[in-house]
Amino acid sequence: MAPVKISHVVSFSSQDPKYPVENLLNPDSPRKPWLSCPQDKSGQLKVELQLERAVPIGYIDVGNCGCAFLQIDVGRSSWPLDRPFITLLPATTLMSLTDSKQGKNRSGVRMFKDGVVAHACNPSTLGDWDKWII
Repeated sequence: MAPVKISHVVSFSSQDPKYPVENLLNPDSPRKPWLSCPQDKSGQLKVELQLERAVPIGYIDVGNCGCAFLQIDVGRSSWPLDRPFITLLPATTLMSLTDSKQGKNRSGVRMFKDGVVAHACNPSTLGDWDKWII
C-alpha cells in the first residue's frame, strides 16, 4: 500500500521556530526535521496527526533526527474525545544510550514491518486508522 498523506497536525507539544512541526506534512523535504523548542528541556516531543483517510497499517517507515525512543498510538476521528488511543508500536529504541549522550548517529531510517507493529500480537489494533499520536 502506498504511503498515506497527513492531512494536518491536530496538536503538538513543542517546536523550534526554525524546524516547525509542519515539516512533517511535507514528504518532499526530508532534510527538514521537526525539533523541539531550544528552551524546552523536557526531552520529549509529542504530535497528534490526522491522516487524509482511515487506512489499515501494514508497515511504518520512520525518519529519525536525534530521537532516542519512539511510540506510535492510533485512533479514529469518529471516536469520542475521551476514548484512549491504542498502542500500535510500543516504545522502541531508535538510538543507543551512548549515541544519544554523545550525539552520534542522530539520523537514519527505521522500518517496521507487519509482525513488528503491535497488531501482530494485539488484535485490537487491526482495522483502519486515521489519527496517530507519535
